[in-house]
Order: sequence, then C-alpha cells, then structure tokens
Amino acid sequence: MKITDVRAHHIRIPYDAGPASFRQGASAISALDMVLVEVSTDAGLTGWGDAFAYVCPKTSCTAVAEMIAPQARGLEVPDAASIPAAMEQIQRNLHLFGRYGITMFAISALDIALWDLAGKVKGVPLHQLIGGAKRSTIPAYASLMRIGNPAHIAAECKKAIKLGYSAIKLHETTVPAVAAAREAIGPGVPLMVDMNCPLDGPAAIQFARDCKQAAPLFLEEPVWPPEDFATLAEVRREGRLNIAAGENACTVHQFRQMMTAGAVSHAQPSVIKVGGITEFLRVAVLADEFGVQVIPHSPYFGPGFLATLHLMAIRDAGLIEVFFMKRPACLWGDRIDVDANGHVAVPQGPGLGYEPDRDVMEKYRVA
Repeated sequence: MKITDVRAHHIRIPYDAGPASFRQGASAISALDMVLVEVSTDAGLTGWGDAFAYVCPKTSCTAVAEMIAPQARGLEVPDAASIPAAMEQIQRNLHLFGRYGITMFAISALDIALWDLAGKVKGVPLHQLIGGAKRSTIPAYASLMRIGNPAHIAAECKKAIKLGYSAIKLHETTVPAVAAAREAIGPGVPLMVDMNCPLDGPAAIQFARDCKQAAPLFLEEPVWPPEDFATLAEVRREGRLNIAAGENACTVHQFRQMMTAGAVSHAQPSVIKVGGITEFLRVAVLADEFGVQVIPHSPYFGPGFLATLHLMAIRDAGLIEVFFMKRPACLWGDRIDVDANGHVAVPQGPGLGYEPDRDVMEKYRVA
C-alpha cells in the first residue's frame, strides 16, 4: 500500500471564552485554527494528522505542501514497527529547514497520520499498537485562557469545577490572580500556572516564592527564553516549586537537554509540535528514566487531541489539557467532550478511533 497524496486542510472554528482574551503578540485569537493533514493511499484508506497552527495556519499548510507531500507521495505505508525508521529518514531529509518550529509541526502531522493508518490496517486502536491501554478515560483539567481580573478568574474557576473538571490551569502572571484562583477552588484541587515565558531568572524565583501559599502544582514556562534550561533549573531549585515545560520543545533530544539540566518536574510534549507520536513516545520513555511526570500540552481539538488521549491511555496516571471555551462545532461531534466526572473517553475505533466530520470541515474551511 502506497501513499498517493498528502493534503492540508485549514479549518477555523470560532469560540467564546467568556472574559478571557488570549493573545499571541498583537493578534487576539478568537478561533481555533487547525491544519488537518489528510494522507491518502492506493488502498482507499486515509490517515489523519495535525500540524500546530494557532497563528500560522497558512505557513503550516505551505510546509505540508512543500516539505512533507513530496517526501511522502509514493512512500510505502510503514507498519507500526517501521514508522520510527521512516520518520527518522524524513527528519534527516528535511533537517536543512531546521529541527524545530514549522518543520517539526509539519513532520508531526505526517507521523500522526502514519500511526492512524497503521491502526486502520490492523483494525485496532492506536493505544493497542503502542503498548496497550491502562485507562479507558483520561481526567481533564480546564485550561483557562488569560483573563487578568482576579474576580473574573475566580468566577471561571468555579464554573469549571461545577462542570466536573478536577483541576485548573491558569495563564496568568500575577500573584493576586493565582491567589484568587486558589481561594475560589479551595485547597484540594490541583492548580497549575502557565506563564508563557515572561521573566528572567531572579524575577521567576521571586514569583515562585510569592505564589508558595497558593500551592500550585507547578509553574509552567516562567522563564524567557524557553530553551534556557540552566536558568529554569535554578528557578526550580531556588523557587522551591515544581516546574513544567516542553510545549515549545521539539524532538526527544531537546527534552534530554531539559531533563539532564534538572529543569523540570513535569514534561509537556505537544504531539503536534514535538515530532508526532513517535517523538512523544521517546520523550515519555526518557521522562520515566528521569523520574519526570508527563503532562502533555494538548489545547487543541484536531487529530492531535485524539492521539494525546491514546498516548495517555497507556500510562498509569496523568491529565489531559482541555481549552475552557465554548465552540459551535467539533470535528468529532460530542465524543471528546468532558463528562460529568471530568474525564474524556479514549477512542476505541481503529487508528485514532474517529473520522472527522466532513460537513464540519467544509463549513469551517478556510480557502
């Protein structure tokens, strides 16, 4: 069976996040931009992948068209055991474009699609190919976008808890915001604080100490630049709080540098950025060797979210991140909704488990 075509689909689904306003640079994000990658074969089977694309969908689409499609067309579809070698070769072929960022986003999409195909060929879900599921549902935490106002933060935290979420993550950079969240949810609910890399080392250490009373499970990416693992390790040591990072890291090699430096207690590979399922699995093995917990970055709703469910299903513990927002449609219907107990069901169909709703794709397609 050979790959006959690789197509990128830019899908934009608007959302309502209440009082939150998530910003990247000067651009306010009010919709989920997804780049779905469709890998077709001469046997009629289709694999689906997912390339990171929050504010760069056109760029991710171009990377798939110009880098990935020429590499993949005509390729014999590998079985599960052969995917790592196939992806290693593609990484080698494309290394001159860089080992991080857009190149790896596009590579991630192909890798996910190949694993989807491998499961469909065997007629088994992805989790069966990668070790076997230990859990049929994964507990979700509500990932709130940046709000700023402590009263609004408290209200959103309470709303999330009422909906069944068992943990909360903030995207805030002030101590009053963290304190307001803790007061709202009480002492027994895990609270995480994602800072998105704003501080130097001394400021991050002080922030960690100031937040101590709110008992966050971890601070996420408190330091700029994110690849300064030595400073991140210092913040972890001197701030005396757990540190999480990894959503901006690509390949297991960068995670090895991070863990060797002692920078993190929690590793956060993003399957649509790190290099796909293949690299995520390598990161998970490495994390276990270092005694680092795996809590993936997964605030998206395409094939990458399904892949993350499978990847967490084979682990004994760990949460999945869910953007706390309302959206008018989902590629998978209501099958990835958080249930009343704050869990998301692991797909049981072949490959990733579900096929995207073509009607939703067409309605929200960006030409």
